[in-house]
This record gives sequence, C-alpha cells and structure tokens, in this order.
Amino acid sequence: MAKAPFQDIEAEEAQKMIEAGTVKVIDVRQSYEYQSGHIEKAVLVPINGLYEFAAGLEQQTIPKDQPVLFVCEMGQRSAAASEVAAIAGYQQVYNLEGGMNNWRYSGMPVIKPTK
Repeated sequence: MAKAPFQDIEAEEAQKMIEAGTVKVIDVRQSYEYQSGHIEKAVLVPINGLYEFAAGLEQQTIPKDQPVLFVCEMGQRSAAASEVAAIAGYQQVYNLEGGMNNWRYSGMPVIKPTK
C-alpha cells in the first residue's frame, strides 16, 4: 500500500505546532461552517472543487516549504485538500485527524466570531 503524501495528526500535536507558530492552518470548510467556530489564525480556503481549491491555495502565497495543516469538519475534505497541496509541491503537509469534530472533542480552543 502506498504511503499518503501527507501526515494525519491528532489535535494535541496540531495544537503544539500552532502554539509554536510552525504551521499555517488552512480551513477548507464552507464559510458558514468556519463562522460557527474555527481554529485561531486559520485561513478559510473552501474546497468547493479541486481546481478551484488549488487556485485558492495558490492565492494564499504560502511558501511551499512552510508546514501547512488542513482542517475540515470530519477529516475527509481536509485529506483531499492535503493530497492536492502535496501534488502542488507543498513539502510538509498535515491533515487534522477527525477534523474540527475531534478538535472540539479534545477540548482545544475554538474561535467564534462576534456579530
């Protein structure tokens, strides 16, 4: 079985990387999902279609050697986003295992925009 071009990580490990400032967080959910609560400093790049997502990712001008962590609600959309990023040349690609569902369950901080 071939190895995935990205690494699944648990919420605790992701939080350590975020606190250390070593990873850029990309939230691939829809805007309404992001607005319901997201990881601090996460950038929203919705994954509507793979081509559109790849273009949106390029617009973020994230260096390809900077670690990136992809997040969705359950972990499937972010896994697809992780694959696209790896194909696009990103070298350190991480997927939040279990997505925001697992993040909240693990007691990690969630930012909810004030209205």
